[in-house]
Parts: sequence; C-alpha cells; structure tokens
Amino acid sequence: MIKFNWLLLVLLFFSLISSAQVKSDYDKDTDFSKYKTYSFEGWQKDSDQQLNDFDKERIQNALKSEFDKRGMTLIEGDADAKIALYLVLDKKESTTAYTDFMGGMGYGPRWGWGMGAGGMATTTYSENDYLEGTLVVDMYDSQNNDLKWQGVLTTIANEKPKKREKSIPKKIKKLMKKYPIPIK
Repeated sequence: MIKFNWLLLVLLFFSLISSAQVKSDYDKDTDFSKYKTYSFEGWQKDSDQQLNDFDKERIQNALKSEFDKRGMTLIEGDADAKIALYLVLDKKESTTAYTDFMGGMGYGPRWGWGMGAGGMATTTYSENDYLEGTLVVDMYDSQNNDLKWQGVLTTIANEKPKKREKSIPKKIKKLMKKYPIPIK
C-alpha cells in the first residue's frame, strides 16, 4: 500500500512538472480592442529550424484559432498588429531519488534514542533527460513597431506526434488566456 501511494505521488509530481507555465506582459496604456487584423511575421532568428513543419502549422493554427475567438482576423500584408514567434528548446535533466526504509524495533522515548534493533534504508537514483521548450509570442503595433503584448509558454516537449497534436492547442489556449482581450 505504501509503495502504491509513493507511485501516485511520483506520477502526480511529474504531471505537474509537465504542465505548461505561462507568463504574460502587456502595455497597460494600449486599447487592444482597436486591433482587428494581424499578420504573422514569422519565426525570429530562425528558431523554427528546431521544429518540423507539422508542429509549426499546429502552433500557428492554434494561435489563429485563439485570435479568431477574440475578433481578430489573420491577413497578409498591412495588418493592425504583427505577431512574431520565437522558440527555444533546452535539453534538461531531472534526478529522482526513492528511499525505501525498513525500520527495526526498539524502545525508548519518542524522538529516537533508546535501545533496539537497527533499521536499513536503500536509496535509488534515476536520471531522466527531457526537452523543455519555450515559445515566445510577441505582438507589435504595425504603425510604430512598439511591443504591445508578450506571452511566454514554457513546457516539456512531447516526443509523440499524437500527443503534440492534442497538447499544442491546449497549451496555446492556456497562453492566450493571458491576452488582454477575452474570448467573445
């Protein structure tokens, strides 16, 4: 029973780690309702070279869907706002330790002194490599090229395409909740 509870805690811990972290900042003096159209300005500093074409399309389609829900229209050319995308992928390593303690029997006060048979503990370490991705979405005013909104999404990259197909739109939706205009 104790090992089963530990397994649940470890799984819960990893599910919390794998959830997306979202940060956002914006110009508080900007009236975002004036932005009716936008254009994608592409991936900055060739950061898209780390992605395959399917994932690029998934990210852009998810962003388009979220901007559409806020009354904005994607156009080519002269738009009210420009959206620039930037991606960083970092190789990370996590270390997990599990200690299995088998205590002995003894007597004495509650805080551990006294006589009795000793216990034994073994600790097992495991290291896991994973890929952490950070997507930055910058929105600039087309008239003066001032940054008006920035959303930052940091998450663990899924290796399986089927999972990315489902997780990318969900994570972009979570990011866009920080956009100053709510869904209409």
